[in-house]
Amino acid sequence: MSSPPSLVLIGPAAAGKSTIGAKTAKILGLPFVDLDDVGPDYYAEVGWSIERLVQRSRRVGRVAAEREWESARAHAVRRALDEHPGAVLALGAGHTSYTDPGCFAVVHAALQSVPKVVLLLPSYDREAALVELRQRSLASKGTEWISSGHDFLAEWLDDAGMRSLATETVITVGSHPDETAAQVAAGCAPGARDSPRRPTGYSTGLPDGPEVQGFQQ
Repeated sequence: MSSPPSLVLIGPAAAGKSTIGAKTAKILGLPFVDLDDVGPDYYAEVGWSIERLVQRSRRVGRVAAEREWESARAHAVRRALDEHPGAVLALGAGHTSYTDPGCFAVVHAALQSVPKVVLLLPSYDREAALVELRQRSLASKGTEWISSGHDFLAEWLDDAGMRSLATETVITVGSHPDETAAQVAAGCAPGARDSPRRPTGYSTGLPDGPEVQGFQQ
């Protein structure tokens, strides 16, 4: 990858990655790319599609199908990073959460050259965050992200691997999207302090340390 995206946004479904990403890109004067929009072309390169995911879900169940699809998601992340230098890139929830260590390693390695990887969460409190994400998902997608008793929202929210990919965490509680975007953009300005990535083995269930922004007691 000759030049990486300037900023990558990650987080659970309904965390606000697309909304905040588009607003942040406008502030920075950079192109915005949502992997949920461009992903199908990359999935097709390795023989996957949303249609195939739906078919596999009907045959083996949604959870098993999502696991099968992990390699295609990891491939899409790597390709999107390669093809969109200097952009603000939003990664859908499943693109940063993996049960396969090999797929996670692909994404972890691909993100190492990105200067800012911002994890968006609605609240520092797990239960409050989960309730907010669930309400947003129902309002925007008509789903609670629960399939056959498996809670995907909780899986993404609790995923230590996803958290380890971030250089910093921004908590959005009590902030208008415009305010959050301005905060994220300020962190990308020349001279802004770079936050070190956590090691791959980081495993706490909650964000902590100086890289957490916007935390309200």
